[in-house]
Amino acid sequence: MGRCDLTDAEWERLRPFLPVSNRRCGRWRDHRQVIDGILHRVRTGVQWRDLPERFGPWKTVYERHRLWSADGTWERLLQQVQAAADAAGEIDWDISVDSTIVRAHQHAAGARRSAAGPRVKGGRTGGTPGRNAVAEPGRAPGGGGAAGEGLGRSRGGFTSKLHLSADGLCRPLSLIVTAGQRADCTQFKPVLEKIRVPRIGQGRPRKKPDSLAADKAYSNGPCREYLRRRGIRHTIPEKTDSQAARLRKGTRGGRPPGFDEDRYKQRNTVERTINRLKQSRAVATRYDKRGYVYLGTATAAALTIWLRT
Repeated sequence: MGRCDLTDAEWERLRPFLPVSNRRCGRWRDHRQVIDGILHRVRTGVQWRDLPERFGPWKTVYERHRLWSADGTWERLLQQVQAAADAAGEIDWDISVDSTIVRAHQHAAGARRSAAGPRVKGGRTGGTPGRNAVAEPGRAPGGGGAAGEGLGRSRGGFTSKLHLSADGLCRPLSLIVTAGQRADCTQFKPVLEKIRVPRIGQGRPRKKPDSLAADKAYSNGPCREYLRRRGIRHTIPEKTDSQAARLRKGTRGGRPPGFDEDRYKQRNTVERTINRLKQSRAVATRYDKRGYVYLGTATAAALTIWLRT
């Protein structure tokens, strides 16, 4: 058993939620062997072609990872593990939000731009309506191929940015990938709305945290208004220029936003979560050309953190 392989207990937590064969397209290769190969690559950052032979054909491992990244299987597995933790009362819902820059390797560039329909098995394009084909996500409106794949230019050069929320025990709750130059505040609402922890049994998924802490990058009117509208208690420091503008207005500037210093000290949980994610080399450096595949890589790393915490 390798360092990255699933233990028997971890496998039993995932096994009930894995896809099963539809008996029309052949049998799946052993899920456990393939998942171990995916986690080995996520942890080490090795090229797919260089995977050890004990994981089976590298092409099978890569295609399984690409498929599960495209159809949301990794996200569903993460949500099921989160649901079990929530049912046991093991999630600290005092969350924090932040982002981190990820340097993109030269191999992450050069994704094909194709105007054709989704490509399915056998080399055909288009596909039959209703079939669960794997489609390539479209490019961002008004942007080039790199922007649509979450690649951009920032101070770090050719980069992506990983936006995330984390619970009080340093575990990711939601993840979003954008180009490296995108401002943190633009993804504040999408990150929070992506939090979705299902209930075991009946009941709606939990989407609302008890409280939230974030740094000055999220200190603006739209972010605070969104939190007030949802009734989420929050601790976000006020920017110096915003404070000066409020004071210049006098009584018309309103009261300063509330700030709990003790609660803000707990914001280090999201920084520690980022450090744990970047222990996986395929997350710390982006090698994947497609944005959705890199998001699947980060989600697989987050799933490992939940399983082993």
